Amino acid sequence: MGKYKYYFRKPKGEITKDILTWLLVSGMASIALTSPFFLVNVLRSFQKGRKYNRKALGSAFYQLKRDGCLNIETRNKQIYISLTEKGRKKAGWMQVDSLKIKKPKKWDRKWRVLIFDISHEHRIKREALRGILKRLGFTCLQKSVWVYPFECRDEVELLKDFFGFTSKEIRLITAGDIGEAKGLRSLFKV
Repeated sequence: MGKYKYYFRKPKGEITKDILTWLLVSGMASIALTSPFFLVNVLRSFQKGRKYNRKALGSAFYQLKRDGCLNIETRNKQIYISLTEKGRKKAGWMQVDSLKIKKPKKWDRKWRVLIFDISHEHRIKREALRGILKRLGFTCLQKSVWVYPFECRDEVELLKDFFGFTSKEIRLITAGDIGEAKGLRSLFKV
């Protein structure tokens, strides 16, 4: 490899997703104003443990700031970077878009039944939820009753929080028996 540095090349959208996730999880980043190289300090802070193309990373930060997703403020010779409300929403969408449910090697013989009663006033959120449930592999038993054979409580909680649904609007039930399930067992290969 010699004197050349090789960086993990990710598409700019993936770098943006990583930045938003990093700020969403950490809440806020703080960089000391000890150097005129502010962006270099930001990039070093973000790059710990990662190898990104510095130019692409800087470009992603700049784009997020320009789009109003990042709040950058200076206090007591420190620079604080945090997500704006718009940034939190974008990070939430990216988190939901990449959501997957891990399938265990062995089925625990329990069904996860998701029921929801979402008012007509929130029909766009309701339809978005249905689309995500389909993408995740749930199957529809009735209009607002969906079933899945594997543990998915964390994923459902994330969706509930993301859409702002209450426990009265969306509920996950774990059941050992849901009636005739031969077709479901065949569909899910369990």
